[in-house]
Amino acid sequence: MKRRNFIGALGAGAAVAGLTACNNGGKETKAAPVEKWDGEVIKWTMITTWPKNFAGLGEGAEYLAKLINRLSGGRMEVKVYGSGELVPALQVFESVASGAAQIGHGASYYWKGKLPMTPFFAAVPFGLNAQEMNGWLLHGGGLELWRELYEPLGLIPEPCGNTGVQMAGWFNKEINSLADLKGMKMRIPGLGGEVWRRAGGIPVLMPGSEVFTSLETGAIDAAEWVGPYNDLAFGLFKAARYYYYPGWHEPGTTLEALINKKAYESLPKDLQEIVTTACRTANADLLADFTAKNNEALQTLITKHGVELRELPKEVLSELEAISESMLKEQTETELDQRILESFMEFKDQAKTWHRVSEQSYYDARR
Repeated sequence: MKRRNFIGALGAGAAVAGLTACNNGGKETKAAPVEKWDGEVIKWTMITTWPKNFAGLGEGAEYLAKLINRLSGGRMEVKVYGSGELVPALQVFESVASGAAQIGHGASYYWKGKLPMTPFFAAVPFGLNAQEMNGWLLHGGGLELWRELYEPLGLIPEPCGNTGVQMAGWFNKEINSLADLKGMKMRIPGLGGEVWRRAGGIPVLMPGSEVFTSLETGAIDAAEWVGPYNDLAFGLFKAARYYYYPGWHEPGTTLEALINKKAYESLPKDLQEIVTTACRTANADLLADFTAKNNEALQTLITKHGVELRELPKEVLSELEAISESMLKEQTETELDQRILESFMEFKDQAKTWHRVSEQSYYDARR
């Protein structure tokens, strides 16, 4: 993937001030070389839940690392390891918490078994889309709650990308009613997996690297991964016939940079700011990348590979939403959990009210 290489060896303030100007009307600008740093280089290890250099997600981790390296003027060096290279994909959380790695890249709903409220900072079924998640996290109090949740474990979270609305997934049989979900084994994480279970299905949590083989061999009956761009790269069209939408379970999935608190606090203040700035920049860039790539990939899946694109019946979506609403009321165990739920739902109501007269009305009007 080509990414904007417009960030040279600058301090964080100068680099951020120049982002828009350096975009040059959408044309890529050649980056200035990183100045050689003669002092001690701070070396960080980044572990990820994604395969090394995987389209979109894995490349997003690489982009973040390169951004930190450039913004620091060579004072920091972040090296990325894909899932399984140092630790399994689903052990990123505890590995960063223990200090075995200084930073991780993944999605917080993978840690639901450790902290039940983590999915609220990634994706909630029928919840916030990408634009709304950024609003809640960065200006609606969500990030402060996320940090409070992780603080006892010595971790600092940062939003670090968003997929936008995902696809509902890949199936080898048609879905006409909720009854068709009964007993169906599906790779689906987070709160979406819990909704699937309550609807009669069998949710299976597995890293992305295992999805294709599991679907192809029949170990699972269906699988959601991300969307056309990533799903095409994984070759999931070879393992299932029907491609359903919309992604009710992940309407705007936020990815996270998971930072070891001790490692972060040991950095000079300007490098702390650089790490945060790099995460925020990568957060915006990944959503732009998916927006640019998904439709082209979808057309390739349909026209070249003969994938059957299907919309989930509205009755099925309505029943899944009702299950989701009931489930969310049962998620809280602590006072902090309750504050997270209330904050999320209040922001959702606010965003829905505004978007009915802004985004939604515009989409309805646009031909």
